[in-house]
Amino acid sequence: MYNRKNLEPAVIEETKVWECTSDTCNCWVRDNFKSGDQPTCPICKSEMKQAVKELQVIHNPRVID
Repeated sequence: MYNRKNLEPAVIEETKVWECTSDTCNCWVRDNFKSGDQPTCPICKSEMKQAVKELQVIHNPRVID
């Protein structure tokens, strides 16, 4: 009874991401949160490559669609 909220189910969709290319790092960043056209890993500074993941939809208000 306490704190019961009618929460909407999470919306999951294929999302573009950037993954770290280092074998010792598993960092990844959503495409709409990247720092530049060809981002570097924020953890180890290695190159990153594009990929796709099934993730919950999150909107970045700083990005114009």
